[in-house]
Amino acid sequence: MRIALLSDVHGNLPALEAVLDDLDDDDVDATACAGDVVGYGPWPAECVDRVREACSVVVRGNHDRNVESPDEYLHNDMAHAGLEHAQAELSREQRVWLAGLTPWTEFADRAFQLAHSHPDPERLGTYVLPRDFAQMRPYLDDYDGLVLGHTHVQHEATIDGRLVVNPGSVGQPRDSDPRAAYAILDTDALTVDLRRVEYDVDRVIERVEDEGLPRRIGTRLLDGS
Repeated sequence: MRIALLSDVHGNLPALEAVLDDLDDDDVDATACAGDVVGYGPWPAECVDRVREACSVVVRGNHDRNVESPDEYLHNDMAHAGLEHAQAELSREQRVWLAGLTPWTEFADRAFQLAHSHPDPERLGTYVLPRDFAQMRPYLDDYDGLVLGHTHVQHEATIDGRLVVNPGSVGQPRDSDPRAAYAILDTDALTVDLRRVEYDVDRVIERVEDEGLPRRIGTRLLDGS
């Protein structure tokens, strides 16, 4: 199977549309999302709808989890503002859908695990950076691979013949590449193709300002920080 991997959309509709348009030119069997559909960006409702249409499997990220409790992010003005915006914009049905997502799941006939952050339930919310991928080996005993999000850093590694993949962030890359990130997983060959696509960042900056969100939510997208 060829499966498209998305993560960390963060309410960035132009980036999500660019990725989905890019996927139209590819032959994939399914699409999976490693969470954080909302938060930060100005189009939470539209991104929820598009992800629900496009993705057969989705897990819940930390921003998805905190739509009902934005004050958990009072220490971060951008995250707090984005969550308050999402809370105001999402319908009740959309919020129920987000709340019903799980932090972890399996896909591709249970050969792969999908998690937003650390796969250990005791470490929910912990970042797994590229330098930490080798430490994921104990969580691969029952799987061909592990797909993670949360860090917004695109990376893949093979550990004892098993894959660990972060497809990067669709809507808010933090790896110094401003292009929207995603990946294509081949579950038969156990390979992954890391991809980037250009999108209209200026459109996001303009909408951020129109919605009264912190301007840095938009301008940080210019350099992938």
